[in-house]
Amino acid sequence: MKYSTSLKLNHIFRRLYHTSGFADSNLVLYARKNRTPENRVGITVSKKLGKAHVRNRTRRRLREVYRLNEAKFRPGWDIVVVARSKAVDAEFSQLTKSYLTLAKKAGLLREGAQP
Repeated sequence: MKYSTSLKLNHIFRRLYHTSGFADSNLVLYARKNRTPENRVGITVSKKLGKAHVRNRTRRRLREVYRLNEAKFRPGWDIVVVARSKAVDAEFSQLTKSYLTLAKKAGLLREGAQP
């Protein structure tokens, strides 16, 4: 991730969970402005979705979706993406579409960037 860092602190995750999120059948996205010139991205995959290799694969796929589309995002946001059960079996293109659609609803995409 060129313009972003990973979100690792628990209190920031909890703070984001108390904001209003945007959801579809694959993902839930929470976002909040931060006071830095870069985005901080966190990904959550519950143990309910499968064993460790399934959760890690889902996490890697979501990280890759963000990496490929990072230039479309406005800087200065904390973003947490929570995978739902359908995200485990979803096609990569479907995950990309869900991610970008939710980001557009949240106002995270730059002007002129298409989901």
